[in-house]
Amino acid sequence: MFSLTKTILDRCNELNFTKPYVVNLETYGQKTADDLREYIDKKYHGTMSWMQETETRRNHPNSLWPDAKSAIVMGLNYGPYVDPLISLKDKEKASISVYARNQDYHKIIKGRLKEIGGLIARDTGKDIKVFVDTAPLMEKPLAAAAGLGWQGKHTNLVSREYGSWLFLGVILSAAKIEASDAEINHCGTCNECINICPTDAFPEPYKIDARKCISYLTIEHKGPVEESLRSKMGNRIYGCDDCLAICPWNKFAQTAAEIKVKAKEALNNPDLSELASLSDLKFRQYFANSPIKRIGRNQFVRNVLYAIGNSENIDLIKAVEEHLESDVFIIKDAAEWAYLQLTNTQVKLE
Repeated sequence: MFSLTKTILDRCNELNFTKPYVVNLETYGQKTADDLREYIDKKYHGTMSWMQETETRRNHPNSLWPDAKSAIVMGLNYGPYVDPLISLKDKEKASISVYARNQDYHKIIKGRLKEIGGLIARDTGKDIKVFVDTAPLMEKPLAAAAGLGWQGKHTNLVSREYGSWLFLGVILSAAKIEASDAEINHCGTCNECINICPTDAFPEPYKIDARKCISYLTIEHKGPVEESLRSKMGNRIYGCDDCLAICPWNKFAQTAAEIKVKAKEALNNPDLSELASLSDLKFRQYFANSPIKRIGRNQFVRNVLYAIGNSENIDLIKAVEEHLESDVFIIKDAAEWAYLQLTNTQVKLE
């Protein structure tokens, strides 16, 4: 059985990866498939129909690639240097999820994984495939089975060394590689991540209903957001870090060493009024190389208008009025809602 060499371990470190952790796929269990089936049965996936369509392929890495014998899992730390919960206090500014405040992590990690995978293929003489959250592969259960961390009550991976702030990459290999030990669950009686969720997206520990999750609502959900949830979104315009940021294990977290994932100053709480005025061209320029670009300008402006409606700042009415006659339904609908919220705020102030 092949053991990862010092050359491979050193190169992982040089590329700012965690050390690699390994799962033996021949003994990898059924729990992931059972959890996924329950998730879909309860319709927790919302409008993400691709999860149901690819369920069979997600059940086990061998459903994706039958020749795979081992999964090598690595993380890239993107720990913030400022608590992201602080950004929620300034309602006139936008709060963007930490992971999206710089370059798209998919592009950063994939090339580096290919390099590590190339070393593994060279040394083992066996084929490899690399994955960075772009294929029907369940990275978090694999990472937990490999020992990189454990899935917390918020369903995200938690590491004793890095807290909640890890991007995950997986290399599947046709070689049998010495496995590492799985990590045990260290959540204990803590329920901080569940209690802080503004939309009550956790029906029970270790279960998430995406239909209520702000990350899902701002990124994956394409239509108007249910009105009862809009006021709970606050100033979050792309993603949500609440359940990650509150985790007590973050006291051991480190700030990101990789410059490409450190937050750009322009994306640390930008002005809502400026973001609301972005044309399609300006939007694409502003978010070039950012994961935010993928949701498109219309959905982005929808999110910004919800945030403006929650700002309680009547001076932002002008930014809303520009969109009241929009030809795009989700923008017009969001603008009308935001206008009503702000005019009600004005009445209260008077």
